[in-house]
Amino acid sequence: MGPKSGTTAGWWRGPPRWGGTGPVMAPPVSCLLVAVLFSASCKATTSSDQTCTEKEANKTYNCENLGLREIPDTLPNTTEFLEFSFNFLPAIQNTTFFRLTNLIFLDLTRCQINWIHEDTFQSHHQLDTLVLTGNPLIFMAETSLLGPRALKHLFLIQTGISNLEFIPVHNLENLESLYLGSNYISSIKLPENFPTQNLKVLDFQNNALHFLSREDLNALGATNLSLNLDSNDIKGMEPGAFHAKVFQSLRFGGILDVSVILKGLQNSTTQSLWLGTYEDTESQDLTPAMLEGLCEMSVESISLRLYHFSDLSATTFRCFTRLRELDLTATHLKELPSGIQGMDSLKKLVLNVNHFEQLCQINAASFPALTDLYIKGNLKELDLGAGCLEKLENLRRLDLSHNGIKASDCCNLPLKSLHHLQHLNLSYAGSIGLQSQAFQESPKLEVLDLAFTHLTVRVPQSPFQNLPLLQALNLSHCLLDASNQHLLEGLGLLSHRNREINVCIDGQGRTKNLIQRHGSFKTRTASACRLKGPRTQKYHPLDMVAYGQKSSTRIMKRSLAFFGELPGKGLDSCGHNIEVLSTHILSVCVYERTNVLSALVLMTTKPEILFFYFFKEKLREVSGVTGTLSSGASPRRGFPITDERLTHRMGIMGACGFSVNSATDIIECRFNVKNCLRWIEQLK
Repeated sequence: MGPKSGTTAGWWRGPPRWGGTGPVMAPPVSCLLVAVLFSASCKATTSSDQTCTEKEANKTYNCENLGLREIPDTLPNTTEFLEFSFNFLPAIQNTTFFRLTNLIFLDLTRCQINWIHEDTFQSHHQLDTLVLTGNPLIFMAETSLLGPRALKHLFLIQTGISNLEFIPVHNLENLESLYLGSNYISSIKLPENFPTQNLKVLDFQNNALHFLSREDLNALGATNLSLNLDSNDIKGMEPGAFHAKVFQSLRFGGILDVSVILKGLQNSTTQSLWLGTYEDTESQDLTPAMLEGLCEMSVESISLRLYHFSDLSATTFRCFTRLRELDLTATHLKELPSGIQGMDSLKKLVLNVNHFEQLCQINAASFPALTDLYIKGNLKELDLGAGCLEKLENLRRLDLSHNGIKASDCCNLPLKSLHHLQHLNLSYAGSIGLQSQAFQESPKLEVLDLAFTHLTVRVPQSPFQNLPLLQALNLSHCLLDASNQHLLEGLGLLSHRNREINVCIDGQGRTKNLIQRHGSFKTRTASACRLKGPRTQKYHPLDMVAYGQKSSTRIMKRSLAFFGELPGKGLDSCGHNIEVLSTHILSVCVYERTNVLSALVLMTTKPEILFFYFFKEKLREVSGVTGTLSSGASPRRGFPITDERLTHRMGIMGACGFSVNSATDIIECRFNVKNCLRWIEQLK
């Protein structure tokens, strides 16, 4: 069958600018000169070892970045999951993957695909996920997606699409998620015959959308949809465009005028509304009048990250009364106004990265139903005060980590009346002094994290007594005195309840005797003890634990096999310096979904920007990533990837190592670096 009308995307011109108004203008002369000067070193590289990595025998293979121009004959016909990104396939047709009829997942990211011919996947009835991100598509045949009856997830990010008619609609009845970010799309109106009955996620972030009409929204059809319109310069909406529409989530990040969005959302319903902005995006200060549109819609959770509030008062929160979750991260708050009324439904409040000087400045009494409170990374030294949270009798989770706290007598006064508290995080929290039974105000604690907080125990008795429900205690890097043999007294009685206790005191492995005194604990750790291999006798019992948190342990490449020999066991790599010479090991860790990769140091031979893309694509499969470091092939200090900020600087030669002999790819590298934070944050 010949190509249908509208299936030509046009020559790809690189990604649009964030918040731009369409295709990027021609690159400046300097960029073209860079492309010419370094084009010789920007050739597509071919690995000397073109063997794909087998992750699961006969099922899962990784062929990324091998310079391949065809599917290797060594791949078995039974392959189900294939990662083939960063190779070279300018055109794919029905013979390209004809042997691999069992494919379920296929990643063709940045394979320089221009043409997808007729019936390309006609024999792939089980194909569930197809990733075409970063390919300059010129043509997709109308029948190119015929065959995958189970296709649920389609990624067309950064493919140069400007018209939704370009997407072949045949055989998409089971499609659940469609990702169209970083293209040139100016209307979200789907083609008339586009099947939407099972659609759950529709992503239009970073396109050329300026106006949303009622007709556009009516074409979506699906209810409980998650719609992402981040980083579009939306200047207006037709009145009633969202009338009676029901969404699972709506994202309008980076919008200049929030009031335009809220007025357009009148009489709509959404569980989650994300209106946050970005550090490199211009936005107006929020006034009470701008937020009045919230009174005319139904929403349970809202995020206003990185906005400034103007004329902050109790009136600002007048339309927040039906909220269950509120995220005010990095909103430059010094205090919350007193007299806020009607917020009895609020269950979760996030106040991270603000400027509070005392815990009482959040006026917690205004939110009596809170169960979860987060005040992380405060930019001022935080005084915990006395009884500042005593009105929060239903509080279950309190996170005060990454704050500058100085408290000589903790923690019964700050935790006054928090009798139902279950999770308390005081890690990375400065300097705290503990008295006997320091947590008796919260006898229902199940998780207590004090890692990397300088603790001083001023009495010979244990501060952790009378916590009968405690399941996890993290004292990693707390600089406690290991000679205090009573430090863990009382915790051994919990072992019959299958409790997990994580203990590290001095970071030098001198806690052996202390831990042995309480040897019935289910979990013992090798925190900060510089493990170099599986034969280390000091922590030989690690091969018997069911949950290993090996915090701040230096693990050499050869030691990773040791952890691989612990099937079904979780591995918390918090604080590790893991020296990895290739991303193969990282791939293995990521695909072990029980793993938590935190503060991971990579010394990878892959180009830096390739690691970024790998990290972004895999982030959804990793939990608890806080402060990941990446560096080049030479051993040098990397940089942190945090919840709040990501920056990256790389040399011209490093960029050329990733690009494929074209000026547009060099521009694309710059684009990717600038927006790593947004990609990562939106996948969380």
